[in-house]
Amino acid sequence: MRIAVLAAGAWGTALALAFAPRHSVTLWAREPEFVQEMACVRENRRFLPGFVLPAALRLESDLARAVGGAELVLVATPIAGLRSTLAALARLGSAAPVLWVCKGFEAGTGKLPHEVFDATLPGVQNGVLSGPSFAQEVAAGRPTAITLASRAADFAREMAQALHGGHLRIYACDDLIGAEVGGAVKNVLAIATGVCDGLQLGLNARAALLTRGLAEIARLGVALGGRKETFMGLAGVGDLILTSTGDLSRNRQVGLGLAAGKPLKQVLDELGHVAEGVPTALEVHRLAYRIGVDMPITAAVADLLEGRQSAAEAVARLMARDPKDEAS
Repeated sequence: MRIAVLAAGAWGTALALAFAPRHSVTLWAREPEFVQEMACVRENRRFLPGFVLPAALRLESDLARAVGGAELVLVATPIAGLRSTLAALARLGSAAPVLWVCKGFEAGTGKLPHEVFDATLPGVQNGVLSGPSFAQEVAAGRPTAITLASRAADFAREMAQALHGGHLRIYACDDLIGAEVGGAVKNVLAIATGVCDGLQLGLNARAALLTRGLAEIARLGVALGGRKETFMGLAGVGDLILTSTGDLSRNRQVGLGLAAGKPLKQVLDELGHVAEGVPTALEVHRLAYRIGVDMPITAAVADLLEGRQSAAEAVARLMARDPKDEAS
């Protein structure tokens, strides 16, 4: 299959490396100088150093050439770049199926990726790749299982079958909303878990935080039209565990930095990569308030990010909440 991977960040590059042995893959980046550098050294030293780009992997800075003849377009931009990338595909008249890998709610609109897609590139088959996966481990060929979700079950199964193989195990799912919500909100919980561990609150606290955080994810997801069982799978609890406890997680690193008392701007500057959980926390907090979904951990993270309370104050506020039934 001919695949165009749009955006040569760490995750886009890792997926291009994963699919290149079995497919004809083109990796696109916006900056010609960056593409030329990768072509010369056969490595993405800027975002994923240490991994050789095989000769069969085509590199391209011209979007029309990158997607021309593609049988699948894989958009690997952060969610902030999703709308503009899809609009560019629409201007080119591209009708190839599209999968995206960004996780979050669009800043300013509060829309999930599929809602951005529907408004920008309607009528094209689409879906999301989500689940527990660090770019470095995928690039290194370590075993990874992820979910391919689409509202069209047959399309999800077809794409999962085509992309499955090597060290990537891909499961099909027709709960697109559930997969998107799980992938988005787990980044918020990863910030919270980073704070918990940074304050050295202990393993009991971490386990409680993850468990109650999963309940928040499921409450929001079901309210938006997702299915509860999706949050028990790879795109839910699987992604939550990895992103919250793995030190390769950017969002976890944000929480650790905030727990150390660093200002958010400094934390993000030192990180040097996009941490999707930061804008997502604010959008999810507003959305949950608007539709009446109780998400106290998310609210605490939002208040911390906006400077309304310290990390220690956020923990104290959560612990001071009145007792309630666990199922509620």
